[in-house]
Amino acid sequence: MTSDLLAGKVVLVTGASSGIGAASAKVFAREGATVVVTARREDRLAALVEELRGEGAEAAYVVGDVSAPQDAARAVDFAVGEYGRLDSAFNNAGIGGDRTPLHLMSDDVYDSIMDINVRGVFNCLRHEIAAMLQNGGGSIVNNSSVGGLVAIPTAAPYIASKHAVVGFTRAAADEYAKQGIRVNAVAPGTTRSEITTDWFGRNPGLEELANSLTPQGRTAEPEEIAAAAAWLLSDRCPFLTGVVVPVDGGFVNQ
Repeated sequence: MTSDLLAGKVVLVTGASSGIGAASAKVFAREGATVVVTARREDRLAALVEELRGEGAEAAYVVGDVSAPQDAARAVDFAVGEYGRLDSAFNNAGIGGDRTPLHLMSDDVYDSIMDINVRGVFNCLRHEIAAMLQNGGGSIVNNSSVGGLVAIPTAAPYIASKHAVVGFTRAAADEYAKQGIRVNAVAPGTTRSEITTDWFGRNPGLEELANSLTPQGRTAEPEEIAAAAAWLLSDRCPFLTGVVVPVDGGFVNQ
């Protein structure tokens, strides 16, 4: 069931080849949005766009790596060139990295996490905001994590990166509020995705532990995160900016 939350809006979704990103593209399209998706895996994007178009949605894809400034710019430029404007964006692209004690963490793991999770959001924000300023405003949601609000052992670079996403969200929201651009973030708890499936597969018992620490006692489905992002991107909350919404089954509220 949909409510046309995003009817008439052109929305960009990064990291859309799987998990929360793919689920968000589907939710946004069903809420009436024209969806532009971007990620590194073209086969996944092509299949997603074909599915969305099969359901009657307007959708297109751009292959790219958001850690590369030119790729982030190209995705935004494509949306504006193809559909005339960019109304909203969900900066979802991110990676999890290794579950390793800090003193054993490698430079390569640190660099890859920071490039995607932090530089990627920075690259997207600056190009999305520039496009939205030409359009008189817009709405952006960044995907942080409960790891952007609390600490989780053996994941220090990931935790640092998601705290940085929170910082970017608050800074951009403050800087562009008077120019009609709202910037918020979602902070998912344990959510079914390629990242968590990989973590759970390499760390037996981790999912059960995470669920035991979550009041609802379960792992979220990616569509549940997408639903929160859709509301934040919509016009239903025009006075809401600079906030980080935990979508975590009550984890950080204990």
